[in-house]
Amino acid sequence: MSWNHDWRNTKDPDAVFPPLTNETTNTHQANKRLLHEATGGARMIRYILRRCGQAIITIIAVSIIVFIILHLLPGGLVRAQLGQKASPIQVHALEVQEGLLRPLPVQYLTWAWNALRGNFGYSYKLSENVSTLLAEYVPRTFFLVAISLLFAVAIAIPMGLWQGYRRNRADDHALSGTMLIMYSMPTFLLGVVLIVILNIWLPVFPSTASNFGGSLTIDATDLALPIITLCLANVSYFSRYMRSSVIDNLLEDYVRTARSKGARNRTILLRHVLRNSLNSTLTLLGLSLPYTISGSLIVEALFNYPGAGLLFWNSAQTRDFPVLLGIVLVIAVMTVLGNLIVDILYGVVDPRVRVQ
Repeated sequence: MSWNHDWRNTKDPDAVFPPLTNETTNTHQANKRLLHEATGGARMIRYILRRCGQAIITIIAVSIIVFIILHLLPGGLVRAQLGQKASPIQVHALEVQEGLLRPLPVQYLTWAWNALRGNFGYSYKLSENVSTLLAEYVPRTFFLVAISLLFAVAIAIPMGLWQGYRRNRADDHALSGTMLIMYSMPTFLLGVVLIVILNIWLPVFPSTASNFGGSLTIDATDLALPIITLCLANVSYFSRYMRSSVIDNLLEDYVRTARSKGARNRTILLRHVLRNSLNSTLTLLGLSLPYTISGSLIVEALFNYPGAGLLFWNSAQTRDFPVLLGIVLVIAVMTVLGNLIVDILYGVVDPRVRVQ
């Protein structure tokens, strides 16, 4: 049959439009699914590359800010090391030794290259390389932050889900009032209250974590109050947003559709509402990282926990600027990387983010 055939005179419609067999339909659906998976995978890769590019730009901006702060120190970096009574000859000799007479862009590139290799300078107060100090203290801080965030998320998500489902009931009001008190309380004050309750009134946990590193039993008891302090501060933060997100999702059309089909409340909450409500919690988790890490610095100083926060506190009192700037740079980079991981998880949970 040629292409010039007049189809209007054809009486058999199957000759014009062949009927779709089951095999043809399955093949079409399989091709459509493969195309959808390939498109979704490409979008996810582009999304991850875009977020990685933004993280690299942010880290470069943070390094420039830290480098500028290094040169804005009172009296300069040389005076900070030698003291205000150093002679001009001593100052000039140290400037030549550390390359401080070269142009600033060259100094920045040299400093950034040394930082990339883990050379953050020398602590003239502790007589030790800053990289050695960071390798010893920073992991303890991130261990404390990670454990407290893990407990906070594990408590806040079911609590917010329950509060959203039980909206305006007596238990919802009781939990909201308690969370509001902890939310409005500064971290150091919450830690002091816990010391009074769990150490003085009820001698359950020690008030300091200075013996951390002795044994597993000692570490577990020493870390109890610092972890509870950071955990409660974050639970109040996460549960409030989780509750609001659950309430918003319960008013959506897909929930009415599920109810009209006879789905039970437990199924609607756990299968549909929970996943859609996690988007806001994941976003909040990334935004709370700087807040949690800065709060850990105060908690470490309060409980005498030997982490980067206590090292920062002691270095600030002795004006040990290389250590201060090394801690700021490392924590800033780790915060950016933490936000990057949360952004990637956010794109995995919500496909709309990848499209945007």
